[in-house]
Amino acid sequence: MAKKKGRLDFVNMKKNGEQVTWVTAYDFPMASFVEAAGIDMILVGDSLGMITLGYDSTIPVTMEDCISHCKAVRRGAPNTFVMGDMPFGSYQKSDEQAVENAVRFFKEANVDAIKLEGGVRVESRIKAMADAGMLVCGHIGLTPQSSGPLGGFKAQGLDPESARYVIEDALAVERAGAYALLVEAIPPELTQFIAKKLSIPVYSIGGGGPCDGQLLICGDMIGMFQAFTPKFVKVYANVAETITNAFKEFAGDVRTGKFPGEEHFYRVRKGMEEEYAAMLKEYE
Repeated sequence: MAKKKGRLDFVNMKKNGEQVTWVTAYDFPMASFVEAAGIDMILVGDSLGMITLGYDSTIPVTMEDCISHCKAVRRGAPNTFVMGDMPFGSYQKSDEQAVENAVRFFKEANVDAIKLEGGVRVESRIKAMADAGMLVCGHIGLTPQSSGPLGGFKAQGLDPESARYVIEDALAVERAGAYALLVEAIPPELTQFIAKKLSIPVYSIGGGGPCDGQLLICGDMIGMFQAFTPKFVKVYANVAETITNAFKEFAGDVRTGKFPGEEHFYRVRKGMEEEYAAMLKEYE
């Protein structure tokens, strides 16, 4: 089993030009698969609201949801760097609220870092959490919790004016003391500029290749979440089709009597058949 990577490993990987692999996971089985594959980091994203809980956005997700799923992921991937995602409403009120909820992730779920959305507007939040001794990852560009004000789930930084806002957010995240930054759905030219400009690792989800690593949502990349597939996703499997077909085959086998078969039965202990039959007869 490979040694779990930490902050200094990720800093050194940036210096050496090594790419970090990063995916989401929300439960014990998926986390165990991710660890077995040798992925560097797991994000227990608030995307769990859409991928696993059936919400139409991330907004309804609670701290209790996130911490519960982080606990399951930690049990499934004890040797992988795990990051918890601060849900909407867990840090907007004040720096004190942000620190208090971030502490819960570390104490209750044993995460290695936390992530929150925003740049300039949450600079004081990031600083407060970092000053309290916690590893914080920023998240800018398309930020799903703020998709309404952004005009929906749309790419950001596509023109010079909006790109300036993304750059200012990136600078604010680093200035506040974050250990890493995630950029979402921005042009690769902007991703490359930010990755070179900042000394901290810069990771991409839908921001192109020229940065320090890539993140994908597990449900998207393995074809499990089929409501929609973002443009930036490469689909590596079609799990939904495989599972659906398995359920269909099971239903057909049950209805036709094909399942269960002889090989699926438990047998009365050898030599006790007559005694067993007599016992059953007592209850007729």
